[in-house]
Amino acid sequence: MKLSSIKPAEGSTKKKKRLGRGVGSGKGGTSTRGHKGAQSRSGYHSKPGFEGGQMPLYRRVPKFGFKNAGKVEFKPINLDVLEDLAKKTKSSVIDNAVLYENGLMSKNDKVKVLGRGELKSKVEVKAHAFSASAIAAIEKAGGKATVLS
Repeated sequence: MKLSSIKPAEGSTKKKKRLGRGVGSGKGGTSTRGHKGAQSRSGYHSKPGFEGGQMPLYRRVPKFGFKNAGKVEFKPINLDVLEDLAKKTKSSVIDNAVLYENGLMSKNDKVKVLGRGELKSKVEVKAHAFSASAIAAIEKAGGKATVLS
């Protein structure tokens, strides 16, 4: 076998449709474009979404709601997760770098610490936001909650 002898499998390829090559081909004359009008001419292209004058789909479908451009999305992390992380890493400071290394957040996520679970380890937690119950639990365990800007 040589590279020059390789062919596609039988029946897997079709010949290209050759338009405008005589009446006998069945695709001659108008080359399947019909008679007259913009669509028969060269250089024609319709605008995206144009449906021949019919009301286009993007205008037929009702619109509602509102997307707030200024909304800040937080990645929630609970105290029980922080407790497991503190035991696993044996670190006294839990910040974005530690959370990222352990797969709990992506590079550009903003983190909010929530109060589910129990925290027994004395750790300093650095995050973008905290719930009131999370701050209370962290300080009760002897730790410190620092809000990142």
